[in-house]
Amino acid sequence: MSQQHFRTCNLCEAMCGIVIEHDKQTILSIRGDEQDPFSQGYICPKATALQDLYEDPDRITEPMERSADGWRTISWQQAFDKTARGIQSLQAKYGANSFAVYLGNPNVHNLGGMLNIRHLLQALNTRSRFSATSVDQLPHHIVSHHIFGHQLRIPVPDINRTQHMLIFGANPVASNGSIMSVSNVRQKIKDIKQRGGQVVVIDPRHTETAALASTHHFIRPNSDVLMLLAMVNQVFEQGLVRLGAAAPYIEDLEPLRNMVQGFTAESVAEQTGIDAHVLRQLVADFCAAPSAVCYGRMGVSVQTFGLLSQYLIMMFNLITGRLDAEGGLMFSSAAIDVTRNSGPGYLGKRHTRVRGLPDFNGEFPAAALAEEMLEPGDGQIKGLMTIAGNPVLSTPNGRQLDQALSQAEFVVAIDYYLNETTRHAHIILPPVSPLEREHYDVSFHNLAVHNTAKYSDALFKAPKHSKHDWQIYLALAKRLQPKVTLASKLNRMASEYLGPAFLLNQLLKPSGLSTKKLLKQPHGVDLGPLVPRLPSVIHHADKKLKLNTAFYQADLDRVRRHFALHQPVENQPIVLVGRRHVRSNNSWMHNSKRLVKGKSRCTLLIHPQTAQAQGIENGQAVCVRSRVGEVTLNAEVTTDIMPNVVSIPHGWGHNREGTQQRVAEQHAGVSVNDLTDHLLLDELCGNAAVNGVPVTLVAV
Repeated sequence: MSQQHFRTCNLCEAMCGIVIEHDKQTILSIRGDEQDPFSQGYICPKATALQDLYEDPDRITEPMERSADGWRTISWQQAFDKTARGIQSLQAKYGANSFAVYLGNPNVHNLGGMLNIRHLLQALNTRSRFSATSVDQLPHHIVSHHIFGHQLRIPVPDINRTQHMLIFGANPVASNGSIMSVSNVRQKIKDIKQRGGQVVVIDPRHTETAALASTHHFIRPNSDVLMLLAMVNQVFEQGLVRLGAAAPYIEDLEPLRNMVQGFTAESVAEQTGIDAHVLRQLVADFCAAPSAVCYGRMGVSVQTFGLLSQYLIMMFNLITGRLDAEGGLMFSSAAIDVTRNSGPGYLGKRHTRVRGLPDFNGEFPAAALAEEMLEPGDGQIKGLMTIAGNPVLSTPNGRQLDQALSQAEFVVAIDYYLNETTRHAHIILPPVSPLEREHYDVSFHNLAVHNTAKYSDALFKAPKHSKHDWQIYLALAKRLQPKVTLASKLNRMASEYLGPAFLLNQLLKPSGLSTKKLLKQPHGVDLGPLVPRLPSVIHHADKKLKLNTAFYQADLDRVRRHFALHQPVENQPIVLVGRRHVRSNNSWMHNSKRLVKGKSRCTLLIHPQTAQAQGIENGQAVCVRSRVGEVTLNAEVTTDIMPNVVSIPHGWGHNREGTQQRVAEQHAGVSVNDLTDHLLLDELCGNAAVNGVPVTLVAV
């Protein structure tokens, strides 16, 4: 007899509620939960991949050790002991920082892992820390750290009530939102238009979101910063400044006015491709709307001026009165406020050995990992632990990291796939699958466009021989750091014997909720719409918003140099941008037969004008070359991308030897990060610039 299990899909940030029909051992179906107060029945195709992942014969379920004869299974006791000895031996020989750790973004979707990873990081005792943050959302954290005093105090668009949404470099119809947890964006865009509002998209590609929008304007990749400087300047010049709820908490706007002075709609038109009249009208319409919000995401963040651009987006919202206003940029009121249990962040306390790149909150830019492993000398990284990450496919110049990993003395992977990165591991420690663990979205409720809370028990009991992520972390921590303070020892014991549910309960207490209460409402608890929260969300001691203009103004010299050196737009090189598809998020999803079915999505989008100039026909194989590498894939000629811009999706390239993902290998594609350049960075913060990479094309 079938049963129902209610939980949240954890494969992206959207937090869609799902109903899983099962007969205790077998999944019969997965569908949207119509009673979920957040998603109201909507799911995207990714949710069905939870079944593929659980049933995947390629998923590793026992510890594995690489030997001269290939991979062999070993016991957990052996795996933990050998891992600890390998790390300790390396650190004793070369120093604590010779062993590095890289965290992939699935970590943030893992309740037990998130609540316990600190034990492992403390025990590793290394400053060589890297994560997916610096190939993704790092600018958001730094802007919030500066302005609001905490890296995790990130406001989100009130998409449910806005009358005007201006979107830069984001495709939420495909991504389901990002740094904006939202479900069914397609319907929400329709709702904005049905209530008489507008949705305007600025993007070098006519995306799925642009197709639904009121208006779409093509923009030259990496020139968003110029357009945003001109937009903020116009607000000042036209006397359109309205601070609204933020007025009591801002001391002086004059430095910001001076910073953007001289950047006019006319002065940026040629470089951006945005007509001066269009830009002025965009600003006028935004300011005239009864409610409005400007939102920028990956396309903005991962370019050479990503941090400055995200800052300007925040400033544009702020000086037009859209911060902390209904329908504008607002703060979630989650049951667990993540800012209470994490530090405010810091930038540039330490720098990398080779290029002197700044850290943020103790993590170095991922674009520096390979060179730190390859460059000889004091401080060289000799070993690496990856946790739920595949940086060979997800960080710039993946072939360089491939080389570095092949030379590393000791590599450990906490992962359940033998993929393009973990194939270099000496030991793989596989955790249980998502359906074998409990779930609560600690992070994403803090980025949600509507306030809810939802906790789910594990659907399936984990097999006896298996280990949860948090159990792996604690077992390694005990071996690596046996002597700890009494407080740390008690914390470890509580985690080990009481599990994540106990820790989650402690975090829920201030809100009056508990896991017991949430389990009684398996569809989730509705905590209401976003509400104004200033000044309580300001973490600065004086409760003032810190615009920190001097820090960002210093980057204008780099902006001027960059665009002064550039040729006229018609003579500029072809540049590469990425793209997202609703059936994909991380590279491991390509081993789901449900998500990769249909025609190949790993194609080169190219405009007819560019294709003709390069002698390329639709469907023809094209060799794409950058400074660091080359790939060959088929052209998809389309007017959905602007001339002299090409696009390749992220996460593919499953054609390296030694992997064990049979479905992915049949749909290999190419890795866009074999073309992205580790030397192309946002110099202000070290975030990777994987959009706007110069390339050349050769028809095969």
